[in-house]
Amino acid sequence: MTTSTISSTKTYKIDKAHSEIVFQVRHLLTRVRGRFSEFDGTISYDEANPERSSVDVRIQAASVDTNEPDRDKHLRTGDFFDVEKFQTLTFKSTRVTKKGDERFDVDGDLTIHGVTRPVTLTATFLGKAKDPWGNERLGFEAETAINRKDFGLAWNAALETGGFLVGDEVKISVSVQALPPA
Repeated sequence: MTTSTISSTKTYKIDKAHSEIVFQVRHLLTRVRGRFSEFDGTISYDEANPERSSVDVRIQAASVDTNEPDRDKHLRTGDFFDVEKFQTLTFKSTRVTKKGDERFDVDGDLTIHGVTRPVTLTATFLGKAKDPWGNERLGFEAETAINRKDFGLAWNAALETGGFLVGDEVKISVSVQALPPA
């Protein structure tokens, strides 16, 4: 006798207008915050079995924005993202593990500057709702921290008082609304 399992996985497209990908890194004494304005991706979500879910995101490296044009220009050079050579940053999940009612660890491969490393995002499912046009939407938030040097982003400047201008740890936060593809 064969048993079959019906999958309740639905694929949703990230709604860029209602989502954000932001980061922060220490610069001298304080933290500098930035974001990426151009990205897309999908979330395949199985509400009954979240462990069957997956995430696939592509970020355009040239869309980095720290609200300082000269710094953004430097971030696009070979010292950092080298956007001419490495146009996209990607995240592709490899496993989703339920950690609580609405909390999950999303393990996956993050590629920055042509270097791929495993990372874990701590994610929270914010819920499901219908927008005014009748579209079902999902909401998620996730965060992680990486060492930028692990991805070949090693540029820095020594300070005469000791230490370095730019910190190694980069905190990444993602807030996403997703809807079924049109």
